[in-house]
Amino acid sequence: MALVGLGGLVFTGVGISGQLMPRQFTPAQRARIEAWEVASRWRTMRKTKIFPARVRYSLVETQFGLPGSLSLTARRLGIARQSTCGRAAGVGARALAVLRRDGCQALLRATYTDATSSLVLTVGVAVLAGQGAAQSAARYLAGGPTTSQGAATKNQVLSPVQVPGTPAAAFGRQQRQLAWVVGAGSYLVMATAGFADGRPHVTVDSDPYTLTEMTSLARGVAVVIAAPLGAPAPVPRCPRGPGC
Repeated sequence: MALVGLGGLVFTGVGISGQLMPRQFTPAQRARIEAWEVASRWRTMRKTKIFPARVRYSLVETQFGLPGSLSLTARRLGIARQSTCGRAAGVGARALAVLRRDGCQALLRATYTDATSSLVLTVGVAVLAGQGAAQSAARYLAGGPTTSQGAATKNQVLSPVQVPGTPAAAFGRQQRQLAWVVGAGSYLVMATAGFADGRPHVTVDSDPYTLTEMTSLARGVAVVIAAPLGAPAPVPRCPRGPGC
């Protein structure tokens, strides 16, 4: 009898310990939790972390017959107030239509200048409905496939944010020279670059160095800002105990 009773106690203990062991999320549950964590970053991250005071990027020198790349730094001039996607002031008409189509919730923008203060750049983060929406919007605005580095776009997707008393004081819509888009997680990151001297749109394609320098600034800042927003979320861990 004692052995039987002890055996029952052992089985009971196993049943209790099984209830207390960590439970497992299903793949679908994990995917939803991870997507939620990525989608909430624009709310939980400080705006000064989304838009760092300094951004390191590279000027690719292979076009000029030089090996490697030159490391440069962009400096933040200011952060605009958050705007809704219903306000056309933040983006162009073409971009506004696709953002509304893809469930845009908010638009965040900040303006940077390069190390020489001769170029200026406004970068915007549009919060979309999900990763599929962000990638679809990037492809649409780029006019074709994009990579993890994004792609250039001939569409002037973003309106500049002027910052009085800085190199971006005269950076308006007429001063936009080129643009870049990249999808990351549920975010579409857009950048538009121009000259700090206020000159209107010119054909920069005829000047290889200026084109490379401006493109490197737009791509580099956009990709650096997109990376932490779209980084994969950590694998969720189910807490101990029933009711997980």
